[in-house]
Amino acid sequence: MPTSPTPALPNSRTEPDGSAVIRVLSYNIRSMRDDTAALARIIAACAPDLVLVQEAPRFFRWRKKLARLARAADLVILSGGGSAAGPALLCSLRATVERTEDVLLPLTPGLHRRGFATAVVRFGGARVGVLSCHLSLQSDERYAQGGMLLDRLAGMGVEHAVAGGDLNERPGGRTFRRLAAGLQDCWTARPWGSENTSTPDDPHQRIDAVFATSGIEVLGCGVPLDLPGVSGADLRAATDHLPVLAALRVPAATAAA
Repeated sequence: MPTSPTPALPNSRTEPDGSAVIRVLSYNIRSMRDDTAALARIIAACAPDLVLVQEAPRFFRWRKKLARLARAADLVILSGGGSAAGPALLCSLRATVERTEDVLLPLTPGLHRRGFATAVVRFGGARVGVLSCHLSLQSDERYAQGGMLLDRLAGMGVEHAVAGGDLNERPGGRTFRRLAAGLQDCWTARPWGSENTSTPDDPHQRIDAVFATSGIEVLGCGVPLDLPGVSGADLRAATDHLPVLAALRVPAATAAA
């Protein structure tokens, strides 16, 4: 059952004061190895302004595959994919793009290469930094990557930022707690929908999350339960994670910023 009395997340909009309500989706798509049509239906039904992708295609013809998904969901590619070792960003045409940067993290011998897909975008008068991540399976490396994530957000030169992804760790883990100490864990701030993201057949753990800096108002965040045109079979067929959708109100950028 939904944990919030609000039946639906707010729709995207620009406020008269220049602030913007945006919908942010974080989703591990398992390299599009499953039912791509179901995956595109889920993403489109969430009506996101930003999609923080993990495990985007990153090998043979990865750009073409990611472009096909973006087109099917009525979005465009913002950054990432193979050039960020898996994380990627998609966006709606509502976003005005200032800059993008793909970041490769230090490689630990014997482990997978990891990276961040990052961007700075505007929605009306609101300016926001964005980061998609997929953290390590190894505890010490994951903790170090959590610190790099916080440093990267702090160095983006923006007042407000959003980060999200597959943390490979539950909320009680030290890396998750490190991120939640420096940022708002959006599910904890304003729970909506359902909590657990893994696995679609048996949702028993929350290892995917969306985080926001303190000045952003969280209007709701969680796994969407009732998406138009999407069935439970779609959610199980699309990938091995469930999506996390957040509605956020981002203040207008100040003149100094």
